[in-house]
Amino acid sequence: MTALINSPHFAITLTLAAYLAGHWIYRLTGKPSFLQPVVSGIALVCLALYVLGLDYERYMDGAAIIHFMLGTVTVALALPLYQNLKLIRTHLKPLAITLAVSGIVASGTAVGILWLTGADRGMLLSMATKSITTPFAISVTETIGGYPPLAAAFVMVTGILVAAFGGPILRITGVTHPAARGCAMGMTGHGVATARAFEMGPETGAFSALSIGLMGLYTAVVLGLIMP
Repeated sequence: MTALINSPHFAITLTLAAYLAGHWIYRLTGKPSFLQPVVSGIALVCLALYVLGLDYERYMDGAAIIHFMLGTVTVALALPLYQNLKLIRTHLKPLAITLAVSGIVASGTAVGILWLTGADRGMLLSMATKSITTPFAISVTETIGGYPPLAAAFVMVTGILVAAFGGPILRITGVTHPAARGCAMGMTGHGVATARAFEMGPETGAFSALSIGLMGLYTAVVLGLIMP
C-alpha cells in the first residue's frame, strides 16, 4: 500500500477515480445541483487523503499535470461559442452592460464584506478575483499582491455555490432566457457553474462559456488599473 501511495501515478488515478465516482453518484441521485461531479469528487479526494494519511502537498505534486492542463483545457470552450456565434452577436450590447455591472458587484460586495470584518489587505485582494476562472485568478492575484492559493480556494468555493444554487435561484426569480441564465452562471461561477449551465441547455452553456472569458479579461484590466 505504501508503494502504491508513493507512486507518481497515484494522485492522477485518485483524481480521475473520484470524478468518475462523483459522476456516477450524480446520475444515480437524479442530478441534483449540490452533487455535481466536481463537488462530490472533491469530497471523495479529501476523504481518501484523510483515510490514507497523505499530505496535500504530496498529492498536489503527483497531480501537477492536471493543474497544468487546467489553463489549456479552457480552449475547448471555443466550440460552443462558435456554434452559437450568431446568437451571441445579437446580444452583444446587453452582454457588455451586464459584464460592466456584474464585475463591480461580484468583486465589490465580497471585498466589502471582508473589509467590514477587518480582513487584512492580502485577503481582500485575494477575494477580489473570486468570480473569474482559476488560471485568471491566480495570475491576477499574484500581480496585485494577494495570496494565489487563497484566491484559488475562493474561486472554487464560489463556483460550487453558484453551481449548486444558481439554477434554483434563477427558477425562483423567473429568469428563463438562455442568454440571461448563461451570463448569470458564467460571470459569477466561472467553470464549475458553466458545467451546470450546459445541462440547462446548449445556448445557456454557450453564453456561460463566453462570460468566463469576458469576466476574466474585464476583472484583470479593472484591477490592474485600480490597484496602483
